Amino acid sequence: MQVLNVSSLNEQIKHLLEESFSRVLVEGELSRITFHNSGHIYFTLKDKDSAISCVMFRGNASRLKFRLEEGQKVIIDGAVTLYKPRGSYQINCFSIEPSGQGALALAYEQLKQKLSDKGYFDPNIKKQLPKFPSRIALITSATGAALQDMLRVANKRYRVLEIDIYDVLVQGESASSSIAHAIDIADTKNYDTIVIGRGGGSIEDLWAFNEEIVADSIFRAKTPIISAVGHEIDWVISDFVADVRAATPSAAMEILLPDTNELYQYIDSILDSFNQQISQKISNASKDLSHLFKLYSQHSIQNRLEQKAKEVQQLKLNFTHAIDLVVNLKQNQFQNVKKMLESNHPKYKIKNGFAQISKDKKVIDLDTLKVDDIFDVQSDRVFVSAKVIKKELRDELPKVL
Repeated sequence: MQVLNVSSLNEQIKHLLEESFSRVLVEGELSRITFHNSGHIYFTLKDKDSAISCVMFRGNASRLKFRLEEGQKVIIDGAVTLYKPRGSYQINCFSIEPSGQGALALAYEQLKQKLSDKGYFDPNIKKQLPKFPSRIALITSATGAALQDMLRVANKRYRVLEIDIYDVLVQGESASSSIAHAIDIADTKNYDTIVIGRGGGSIEDLWAFNEEIVADSIFRAKTPIISAVGHEIDWVISDFVADVRAATPSAAMEILLPDTNELYQYIDSILDSFNQQISQKISNASKDLSHLFKLYSQHSIQNRLEQKAKEVQQLKLNFTHAIDLVVNLKQNQFQNVKKMLESNHPKYKIKNGFAQISKDKKVIDLDTLKVDDIFDVQSDRVFVSAKVIKKELRDELPKVL
């Protein structure tokens, strides 16, 4: 019989084990978990009677969707191998799934609890949305249906708005870093609000919004953020961290943007209330003056009457002055509201690149020009004659960053 050294014996045992147990599925309870600086994970898998050492190398460990915890019951997919320096056998784990529960569902609950403990969901730190936003950022896929839904609602409700679109991946391995990076950049641009979102899908499709890197970016942001991911029944981690959760991307626009028609009705109600208050004040003042006149007319002493007459005159002057102050104040408030709406209305905005178009010395719309027409373009400083070479009709689109 051949005499073997220890290394040779271990090598033969290793070869035998790896041939016989090249792929095994083993269920057990996790114990003595060590997360090494190298990225490898070392632990023991046990049941009530036995235990076996396990290792999950960095490449496979990086694909874990949940965090391994002491006492957790799992199913391991791996291969039995021998660690020659110590002559001990172990399972080289390819993947690990929670026993009786999906990995994504467990990862979701683990991260939700972790972030809750860190105060990410605290309602006291939620930022208020502006009543009249002027600039917002949409972080979503530029080719997705969710973007078109949001733009449609914005155009219907509140056209006095600048919208910047940050085109990001919304699913896949790189999606979470793409979304987090866009949030970090948009937060430096002084937007009134940031909206992150996408349409519905499976838990795997929406998983980018369940990643910790996205939650961290939302939590750090100084700008109010709305999370609008999926449908009403879909709840992702970003919904809990964001300042406001919207059931759908369209709902986010309805929450964020005022309705222009409602604003006009509100202004009308302010004017009606103003007129009613002024009329009532004038009516009450007239009644008070009439009462004073009647009261003073009953006194027979001339000097008393004269004194009261002077007091009445002073009251009239004070009342007139007070009424003037109230009228001026309400008129100024009305003018301010009117100017705000007019300044935000597209037809009153004056921008570089706009000029007056005329033909045959008559101001016309650009839509009326035809190919080969001769027309004039005039700004406050320049007059140009031109000819139509080409004409296209296009819808105005927001700029894509």
